[in-house]
Amino acid sequence: MDFLTSKRFITTTLAILVVLNVTLLGFLWWQNSHKSGLGPVKITRQYSRHIYFTGPLSLTEEQSLRFREIRKKHFRKVTPDIQAIAGLKKELIRESVTEKPDMEKITALAESIGTKQAVIEKELALHFHELALVCTPEQRDSLRKVLEHIATRKIKVRKDRFPAPTGEVREINIIQEER
Repeated sequence: MDFLTSKRFITTTLAILVVLNVTLLGFLWWQNSHKSGLGPVKITRQYSRHIYFTGPLSLTEEQSLRFREIRKKHFRKVTPDIQAIAGLKKELIRESVTEKPDMEKITALAESIGTKQAVIEKELALHFHELALVCTPEQRDSLRKVLEHIATRKIKVRKDRFPAPTGEVREINIIQEER
């Protein structure tokens, strides 16, 4: 008899293969069911905008803490206006999608939103002034640049997403309107 065709060799080989398959399947099952390293997460650093200001402005620890306090106070102060604007916008949308929208109500809601937004912008300017008072004169220049960058960043994104129509398109629209 040949060794490779013997019954004992084939049985032993099959038994070893079965054990290896069961072991591999068990390991794969354990790996997919066991979530390693997903225990309680320990937060080691709190993210907030004051950290963003710390680097460019070279703020001291005391200035950073003061910035945080001023920002918290500002957000507590404007949150009611922001929530009021959200409610007014919902009401404006409800009125706009009706079959026959009341234009006077839409105008009144838009003006209310504008008034609240003006209050928020005024509070924002005062907030920036308070932040500037914490800074040294050299830091104020850097603060101005950072704030200008933040304020214009959203506008740049919108211009990129919704480019103005070209002059040719405007001419076509004017010609169509005249007919």
